[in-house]
Amino acid sequence: MKTVRDKMLARIRKSPSGYAFSPKDFLDLGSRGSVDMALSALARDCSIRRVYRGIYDVPRFSRALNQQVSPNVEQVAQALARKHGWRLQATGAMAANLLGLSTQVPARVVYLTDGPAKTIKVGNTTVQFRKAALKDLNSDSPKSALIIQALKFIGKQHIDASVLRQIRRILSARDQRQLLRDARFGTDWIFEVCKRICSQDNP
Repeated sequence: MKTVRDKMLARIRKSPSGYAFSPKDFLDLGSRGSVDMALSALARDCSIRRVYRGIYDVPRFSRALNQQVSPNVEQVAQALARKHGWRLQATGAMAANLLGLSTQVPARVVYLTDGPAKTIKVGNTTVQFRKAALKDLNSDSPKSALIIQALKFIGKQHIDASVLRQIRRILSARDQRQLLRDARFGTDWIFEVCKRICSQDNP
């Protein structure tokens, strides 16, 4: 019979690279006490590492750099959000990175949240959680919200055909309709860009 530790490790191994998690992600597998004990044991034998208070991931090693890779900032932020029941919205350079519009994770990342305002350190990255109004977090589509934040960061003057193509590539027809609904009530120029993204007449 598999132990709680065995079940947790099997789930962790099936998760995407960089996945971060907290005890609450495993409470369907056992009691809080048994989950905490299993996490402590896995951390002691280096199967997982503690990346922030109550948050863990699986260590990844870079042969090129000959060192462990820094934690995935987005995964750590999402693990914290699940743990505390927060809503999160990536902004700025992080939003652009998540959409594939930038290859670099910025040294300072800002998330809008309905949780408490706080700043933490994840590896070499400073992560700021900034208290936001519910209306700024209430999009029916996280993908739409991410696109709108990325467009704000890139700026009207720097939106070119490659940006439009990259965003269009990740949108289904349903996503496009939702994006237009979400962008309609925001900044005029962002709505116009979203119309270009969703137009079949643009290359």
